[in-house]
Amino acid sequence: MSHLPVDQRGAWRALAAHAEGMGRRHLRELFAEHQGRHATFTRHAAGLTLDLSKQRWTGETLELLLDLARDAGVPEAIRGLLVGERVNRSEDRPALHTALRLPAEARLEVDGEDLVPSVHATLARMERMVECFHAGQWRGATGKPIRDVVNLGVGGSDLGPLMVTHALADYRPEGIHRLDVHFASTMDGSQLADYLARLNPETTLFVLSSKSFTTIDTLSNARTARDWLKARLLGGARQEGVDEALLMRQHFIGVSASPEKMGEWGIADEHQLAFWEWVGGRYSLWGAIGLPIALVVGMDHFRALLAGAHAMDRHFREAALADNLPVLLALAGIWNVNFLDIRAHSILPYDGRLEYFAAYLEQLEMESNGKSVTHDGAPVGYSTCPVLWGQLGPNAQHAFYQLLHQGTQAVECDFIAPKVRYDDVADPATRDHLMDQHRLTLANCFAQSRALMLGDAAVADDGPRPGYRHYRGNQPSSTLLLDRLTPQTLGALIALYEHKVFVQATIWDINPFDQWGVELGKTLAGETRRILQHQAGPEDMDDSTRGLIEAVWAAEPEPRP
Repeated sequence: MSHLPVDQRGAWRALAAHAEGMGRRHLRELFAEHQGRHATFTRHAAGLTLDLSKQRWTGETLELLLDLARDAGVPEAIRGLLVGERVNRSEDRPALHTALRLPAEARLEVDGEDLVPSVHATLARMERMVECFHAGQWRGATGKPIRDVVNLGVGGSDLGPLMVTHALADYRPEGIHRLDVHFASTMDGSQLADYLARLNPETTLFVLSSKSFTTIDTLSNARTARDWLKARLLGGARQEGVDEALLMRQHFIGVSASPEKMGEWGIADEHQLAFWEWVGGRYSLWGAIGLPIALVVGMDHFRALLAGAHAMDRHFREAALADNLPVLLALAGIWNVNFLDIRAHSILPYDGRLEYFAAYLEQLEMESNGKSVTHDGAPVGYSTCPVLWGQLGPNAQHAFYQLLHQGTQAVECDFIAPKVRYDDVADPATRDHLMDQHRLTLANCFAQSRALMLGDAAVADDGPRPGYRHYRGNQPSSTLLLDRLTPQTLGALIALYEHKVFVQATIWDINPFDQWGVELGKTLAGETRRILQHQAGPEDMDDSTRGLIEAVWAAEPEPRP
């Protein structure tokens, strides 16, 4: 592979020259010229169908993009990722989230150690915990079965489990002890305060999820939770036989790559779940961080989630580039960002169960590829990750679709929906109504992508229109259809986007597995917090920050005597 920056190589320059003409083409023309575009640009794998026919490209464009992928070493990078090479170069370690979903009979040796046994040992420990909860045998310090579990985590320790538990809520196992799982991530305590006002301390357990076990957001919430339990269970009305050691043992589980810090905090060794430095936080839902998922859906469905992701891993490794779903989705993004200058990307699921999928992808994509230097530390001379956001499509139609259809900003959109839903509802009348609602949802999904593509041409000509009723169209989109939304297809869908991010990072020559950009704000926050607490030392602050601090001091009540 050439050491020239990617935008100075022949493959990139060929695409740039090609884009000069394609940038003026409208999707209306492309569909008129190419009958059968859907078949040409649609691929299937692992229960997913990816339709890229509404991208503003041709077969020639795709061939040039595939040349770019080969020139950037994408095939070699895929192999390196999956075999455990040190692809996270700034931290000098592999990125082996894919190892978390390998089957037990697999083998993956990295630095002389087979990782699979330790992965499955953690899954086995998770399974014993889950079975204990589901049997009503995990009891609080006063002997009552745990009824509520609150996950304390932020970022990858929150967004993935939250998204998946919501998406798979239909898959709760039957005939188990009732258990509700909640999520608290905000450092201001607002989410946690709501739970503490409603939950029973005798039947509430907290899962502390933090890779480093130093995340201030999570530890702040954890201290509040610990003090709440102590006040309620060790206070004036304390029950006989309940002491702090028993309280800590029965009401806290820790999930971290730092067992020492979990132990120092007071979490019992047997109630610790490990993951590893070679798993990035935003890629970690497949292991112990996924405990809340397993508590909601059971270990059988959690393992099915892993199996679906592994099916996409195998497809990623084995499929030719021209048929490889993550590669093709990544190349569509490269084409839009770098050659059509489309730097906004909206994620639009048409299924209420995927309510949190856009938020999950915001972190996955923007924390991974929001970079501006290459692996070698040189500034990039091209755009990298677009601004990504989204919402449930049916709701977004009544919110920001106005901008998509008639605004001045070009936006790439991903439409996501299951083909089939509600066919398993027992009552025939209810089933018919719900299936009709699903067809209505699909009709809106397909109609919106068609309108964004064709604009005014999507409807019969009804004469001259005033400007405010003009739809220009030509907004590119991809459509992802799941056979059904199941643990397997959800696993495949998430893995598809993980690998898409990696392919784009490979082409852009950036590291998608570190996140140094988040560290500066944390450092400054610690310094600012000390100033706020002690009401001293703002002199070195800039004028704006100093003024804001002084405004807070002026508003705070006088200390109580």
